[in-house]
Amino acid sequence: RRQALPSACRNPASTAASRGRVLYVPMKHVDAKAGTITFDDEGTETTLSITGGRVKLQWKPDFGMRWAALGVDFEMFGKDHQTNAVVYDRICNILGGRAPEHFVYELFLDENGQKISKSKGNGLTIDEWLTYAPTESLGLYMYQRPRQAKKLYFDVIPRAVDEYYTFLAAYPRQDWKERLGNPVWHMHDGNPPAIDMPVPFSLLLNLVSASNAQNKDVLWGFISRHTQGVTPATHPELDRLVGHAIRYFDDFVKPTKTFRPADEVEREALAALDEALGALPADASGEAIQNASLNVARRIERYQDHSKQSPEGGPGVSGAFFQMIYQVLIGQERGPRFGSFAALYGVAETRALIERALAGQLA
Repeated sequence: RRQALPSACRNPASTAASRGRVLYVPMKHVDAKAGTITFDDEGTETTLSITGGRVKLQWKPDFGMRWAALGVDFEMFGKDHQTNAVVYDRICNILGGRAPEHFVYELFLDENGQKISKSKGNGLTIDEWLTYAPTESLGLYMYQRPRQAKKLYFDVIPRAVDEYYTFLAAYPRQDWKERLGNPVWHMHDGNPPAIDMPVPFSLLLNLVSASNAQNKDVLWGFISRHTQGVTPATHPELDRLVGHAIRYFDDFVKPTKTFRPADEVEREALAALDEALGALPADASGEAIQNASLNVARRIERYQDHSKQSPEGGPGVSGAFFQMIYQVLIGQERGPRFGSFAALYGVAETRALIERALAGQLA
């Protein structure tokens, strides 16, 4: 007669003896004192020790027996295990243990909203994430909203990186109530590091895209010119992000970049933007560049948003204006605040990019 728990053992020794086949067989004898089980391995009686990691339980009994053996008092598991939790608890209790407190988290989904599965290969591994972003960004992604289903694919990485450094920058300015609600307090055991991050990851990605940088030196040339006193030596964390940005761009952004030509209205808008930038000093701030861009868009009917109001009382600016700029100049659907990008890339370089677009050299 098959006994419930011992027969659930997967026997690696019998697997080897059976040329790679896993046996599901009844136990002929269980010697609890000796820690052995006896069973027939395709006609050959075999006695095997179950201690020392020599056997592996099927996943259902493994939960409860592990809790009892290790004294587990808190267990997180995915929503797909929730219906079996009563079985895990019962096994643990039968063995004299006390079932732990449960925390059930939602499933991770791919970009199409389908459950991530190792067998399907539609997921994103930890090693893949850490190739393109710091460990802390993954920690933040895992920490936030555990009871909400989350999409886990490559496009979420840049946002997670910038969110982490945003939380980190906010921490010193917060009171204790706000700090306790800040994820970095929990991620760093109440002692978050003091890191100055003058350039967001999303902005680095656009800088790589515009400059076609293949190494860190090219990007650092732009960064050091824009932010005085910032070098790889003074800002090693930023230097780490620069390397991540180049790898991420090469593998995910560059293959999908699609420039499009500007239509007549867009050509006039870009020419006006070029003229406005030409009136600014070479070291114009991101805010000055952003305001000059908005002034250009406010005069063009296509980009007027009458649901908004400009400082002068006229219509505001539609987001379609900046989307056009990124599509035509960068080959991407969207980007960070244009003024910040142009200030970092350089006024002269941005004007040269516009000139190339108008000459048909990009699309």
